[in-house]
Amino acid sequence: MFKKILAPYDGSQNAQRALAKAIEMSKLCGAPLTILTVYRHHSMLEASLSMVRKESPGNLDDAMRGYASEVAEHGKAICREHGLEEVRAFVKSGQTARTIVQFAEDHDFDVIIIGRRGLGSIEDYLMGSVSHKVTGMAPCPVLVT
Repeated sequence: MFKKILAPYDGSQNAQRALAKAIEMSKLCGAPLTILTVYRHHSMLEASLSMVRKESPGNLDDAMRGYASEVAEHGKAICREHGLEEVRAFVKSGQTARTIVQFAEDHDFDVIIIGRRGLGSIEDYLMGSVSHKVTGMAPCPVLVT
């Protein structure tokens, strides 16, 4: 059925639900699962706020990348807890929906399994959810849970 499954994961409750479905599909199809965590480049406002707090690292992008890596590793740990050994995790920076779609195109995924709402920005709330954008742009079927 599916040979390669992509599960965008931001650690939210809906992303966890989607990851559980991706694990189930991976086991059912015998397909490897790939987790993708996307973080956005910080805005100038966020950069100026980071200069006020001494406990924050000097480069906010490094902090965001570090947190995204932790989220991706958490997703991998969930997969392993459910007996799924063939799982990889990637962290990318960029506009969330476009980055997911580009990653899916670049790596020829057969399906994307994504949560209906995640930890998106206020812009995503006003302009439409990431899952909605991914379904419209994806080169493959998208399962929204």
